[in-house]
Amino acid sequence: MKGALVVNNFLATEKFRDIYSRLETAFSEREVSLSLYTNSSLCHIHGEDIPFRQKPDFVLFWDKDVSLARAIEEKGILCVNSADAIEKCDDKAKMHLALGDIPCPKTIIAPMTFPNIGFTDTSFLTSVAERLGFPIVVKEVCGSFGAQVYLARDFDELLQITTEHQSVPLLFQQLIEESFGRDIRINVVGGRVCAAMLRESKNGDFRSNVTLGGSTLPYSPSDAECELALEAAERLGLDFAGIDILFGKYGPLLCEVNSNAHFKSTYDCTGVDLAACIAEHIIGKCN
Repeated sequence: MKGALVVNNFLATEKFRDIYSRLETAFSEREVSLSLYTNSSLCHIHGEDIPFRQKPDFVLFWDKDVSLARAIEEKGILCVNSADAIEKCDDKAKMHLALGDIPCPKTIIAPMTFPNIGFTDTSFLTSVAERLGFPIVVKEVCGSFGAQVYLARDFDELLQITTEHQSVPLLFQQLIEESFGRDIRINVVGGRVCAAMLRESKNGDFRSNVTLGGSTLPYSPSDAECELALEAAERLGLDFAGIDILFGKYGPLLCEVNSNAHFKSTYDCTGVDLAACIAEHIIGKCN
C-alpha cells in the first residue's frame, strides 16, 4: 500500500514540518510508504492525470486547497479528509449551516457584500446587537489559530471591527461568558474520541488557543461533550478532526471544527500520538 501526503507549499514553518514528519513516521512504522507532495507540485491541466510519481492508494490531504482535493477525488483516489468536509470546516459560515441543530453559540452570518464596496449601510448591526447582546465575537469566516477573531464590547467597537474587516466574509457570535478564555479541544479519529485537553488563556484573552499563549491540561470529557464532538464530525463527514467545545450554562456548546488540526500540543499535553491514530484509521479504511 502506498499513500500520498499533500501539504501546502507555502506553509513551510517548523510547526508544519513537524506535523508532516510525524505523519510520515506513523505510516512508515506500519510499513506503508507515504510520499510527500506540495499542492503546487500537483498543478495539472484539468482533465489530465495529476502528476503523482505513482498513483497512490490514498491521499492524506493536509491542506485546504479544496479544488485540488476535488480533482484528486475525481480521479477515483480516496482523499482523507474529503474535499467536501475540508470546505465546510474552512468556511465557518458553511460549517454552522452544515451542523444544523447541534448546540452552538447564537450565530448570525453577515450579509454578503463585495470587497470593493464594503458595507455602505451598517444598520443591520443594530439587529445583530439586539439579538446577541454584548460582548459579541466577530469572526472572519476563514481563519486559524484564533487569528481573525475579534471581541466587540459595545456598539462602537462592533461598528469599528465590522468596517475594518468588511472586505472579507464575517459572522457574529454570542460570547459564552462561562467559557471566557477556556475551552476543550477534542480530537476525533474514525468515529471515536482519541484525546482531549483543556485549553485556558493565561493573559486575559477571551481566546484559549495555544498559539496565542494558552496553557493546556489533559482532560476527561463528559459523555455529553464526547457525543457533541462525534456528532459534529459525523455531520461534516470528517475522518479526523480537532473539535473545540465551550462550557455553556446549560451544557456543552460546539465552537469550531478543524479538519486538519495541529496535534503537537495535544501530544505534549496528553501523550496521545494522533498521527498513529490517523495512520491506523486510514490503513483500515483502505483494507
